[in-house]
Amino acid sequence: MTAHADLRAQLDTLTTEAFRPELAEIDRLPTLEITRLMNAEDATVPAAVAAQLERIAAAVDAIAERMARGGRLVYAGAGTAGRLGVLDASECPPTFNTDPAQVVGLIAGGPGALVTAVEGAEDSRELAAEDLTALALTADDTVIGVSASGRTPYAIGAVEFARSRGALTVGLSCNAGSALAAAADHGIEVVVGPELLTGSTRLKAGTAQKLVLNLISTVTMIRLGKTYGNLMVDVRATNEKLRARSRRIVALATGAPDAEIEAALTATGGEVKDAVLVLLGGVDGPTAARLLTASRGHLREALAVVR
Repeated sequence: MTAHADLRAQLDTLTTEAFRPELAEIDRLPTLEITRLMNAEDATVPAAVAAQLERIAAAVDAIAERMARGGRLVYAGAGTAGRLGVLDASECPPTFNTDPAQVVGLIAGGPGALVTAVEGAEDSRELAAEDLTALALTADDTVIGVSASGRTPYAIGAVEFARSRGALTVGLSCNAGSALAAAADHGIEVVVGPELLTGSTRLKAGTAQKLVLNLISTVTMIRLGKTYGNLMVDVRATNEKLRARSRRIVALATGAPDAEIEAALTATGGEVKDAVLVLLGGVDGPTAARLLTASRGHLREALAVVR
């Protein structure tokens, strides 16, 4: 059997690649009807994610435990999956004030593949090993391979290499019984079913991956003390909107008047979490910083000490 015939046979077995005869004439339908069909398809994705919540939660607890020791979270994927990983990673510094090296997105073919397809990059396990070698993985790091099919060599190669270095591994796929999930410590398979357009896994599969990556990064950051309740007290105020949001977060957390909020932010160099501790704990800026360092950034723990 030729390589192409072998791959075609593999694709024939994948739910994400299945052909749906009932949609064979979708191009002849009115535009509104097509949009209704596609919207109805999208509405099924959250239920597929819900079926994997126990596995996702177990992965999050394991990831948070390692990140609390200084470990990193690394996403690795090709095409849409890789882009979604890079997107989630790039949003962590402004949202949670993480170091840019703490949550990393790797895409097969490098940064250029974010906007232009890099042919053949997804087919290389070796390329994944090279990309991860450059990060000098440790046992405290986590690598999440992301692939709709669950067979992408780059994603599987990333997980296999990471395991060989003692790192925690997660395999996120949209097919049951995937090689990617089998290769990882934590397998997460969100089976969303065949796509509206046959094999176009940027659709339901991509939406599912976005939801799961949002869950993993957000809940991990909550576990790491990056929030106070549902407030983003570690937000990095890098523009006018975020500076306004910072003041609103301090107000919501403390109920303090504007003048006191401004004074607290000035005393803490604009650090929202520190300013909240100044106002609720009745301490000065340097003491707030010291207490938060001692509590590993957990505001509730720091408040318990001063109260």
